[in-house]
Amino acid sequence: MQKTSFWKAGHTPTLLAAFFYFDLSFMVWVILGPLAVQISKDLGLTAAQKGLMVATPLLAGALLRIVMGVLVDHLKPKKAGLIGQLVVLAGLAWAWLGKLDSYHSMLTLGILLGMAGAAFAVALPLASRWYPPEHQGTALGIAGAGNSGTAFAALFAPALAMAFGWQNVFGLCLIPLGVALAVYLIFAKDAPSAPPPKSLVEYLHVLKDRDAWWFMFFYGVTFGGFSGLASSLAIYFNGQYGLSPVTAGYFTAACVFAGSLVRPLGGRMADRIGGIKTLSIMYLLAALFLFIASFGLPSAAMAVVVFVLAMLALGTGNGAVFQLVPQRFRKEIGVMTGLVGMAGGVGGFYLASSLGFSKQMTGSYQLGLTIFASLALLALVGLTVVKGRWRTTWGSAAMTTARI
Repeated sequence: MQKTSFWKAGHTPTLLAAFFYFDLSFMVWVILGPLAVQISKDLGLTAAQKGLMVATPLLAGALLRIVMGVLVDHLKPKKAGLIGQLVVLAGLAWAWLGKLDSYHSMLTLGILLGMAGAAFAVALPLASRWYPPEHQGTALGIAGAGNSGTAFAALFAPALAMAFGWQNVFGLCLIPLGVALAVYLIFAKDAPSAPPPKSLVEYLHVLKDRDAWWFMFFYGVTFGGFSGLASSLAIYFNGQYGLSPVTAGYFTAACVFAGSLVRPLGGRMADRIGGIKTLSIMYLLAALFLFIASFGLPSAAMAVVVFVLAMLALGTGNGAVFQLVPQRFRKEIGVMTGLVGMAGGVGGFYLASSLGFSKQMTGSYQLGLTIFASLALLALVGLTVVKGRWRTTWGSAAMTTARI
C-alpha cells in the first residue's frame, strides 16, 4: 500500500522543472527531422543521406548520455544539467550564425544537437531521487513526458522554416531554451540523499550484471521506436504520400503527442499492475501496429491512425521500463539512466537510418518497419524469459513495495 500521496512524497517544483528542461531539450534534439524535407531540397540529399542526417543526433545523444550519467553522479544532477544546457545553447547559436551549406555540416550540427538528447540522463535522476519506490513509475513518467518536445518540433518547425528560412529556426529555438534554463536554475533542486560518486572503472561493473543488458535492450525497442519515428515520420509522410512539409509536420506531431503524453500513464499503469505486465502488453501492440504500417496503407489518414496506435504502445512502454529500472538499480540510477538511455538512442538511430536506407535500396519503407516490429516481438520473448527470476529476487514483495 502507498504510505503517502504522490504530491506529498517528493519535490514538485523540481519534478516540473525537470519536465520543462527535458521537454525543450527534446524539441531541439529531433528538430532536424521536421526540417529534413526543406533542408534536403536545398542541399540535394538522397533518401539515405536524409535518414542518416536525422539519425545522427539520436546516436550522438545516445553516447553523450553515458557522459552525462557520469557527471550526474559526480557533480549532482542540477550542475550536470546546467553544463548540458549551455552546450546546447552554444550549438544552436553556431547553427544560426554559421554556414550550413553541405551534408557534412549538417552531420556536425547533428552531433552538437546530441547534447540535447543527453538531457534524459539528467532529468530522470533529478526527479527520481526525490521519490520513494512506490511512486517511481509516476515520477519518472511525468519527468519523461518531456518526450512531448518532439511533437513541438514537428508542429512548429516546418511552418517557421517556410516563414523565416530553416536556418533561422535554430536562432528562434534559443528563446524558449533560454526560458527553460531560467526555470531550471530557479526551481530545480538536488535531492538531499544521493549515492556517493563512483570511479569511472566502477561504472563498468554494472555492465557485468545481465539485467543491465536486458533493460538496455528493452528500452532500445520502446524508446528507439519512439525517437526513430519522431525523427522520420515527416520524411515518411512527405515521401510516401506527397504531403507538404507543413502538413507532414502536423501529421507527425499527432503521432508524437500520442506517444509522449502516455508516458506518465505507462508509469502509473506499471505502478498499479506491474511493470512486466504493462511492458508485455505494449510490446505485443507495438509489433502489431508496426507490421500493419509496414505494408504501406492506402491513405495518409489511415497511416496516421496506425502510427498513433504504435506510438501509444511505445510511449506507454517507455514509462513501464523506467518503473522497473529504479527498483533494480536504485543505487546506480545515474549510470543506469545513462546506459539505458544510450540504448534507447541507439535504437532510434537504427530505426531512423534504416528507414532511409530501406527507401533508397527497395523503394519503400517496408523492410525497415518490419525488422523493427520483429525486434518488439523479440523483446517480448526476452521479457517472458526473465520475468520469473525478477519477481522472485529483487522484485519480490520482501524486497520492494513496488509492483513488478
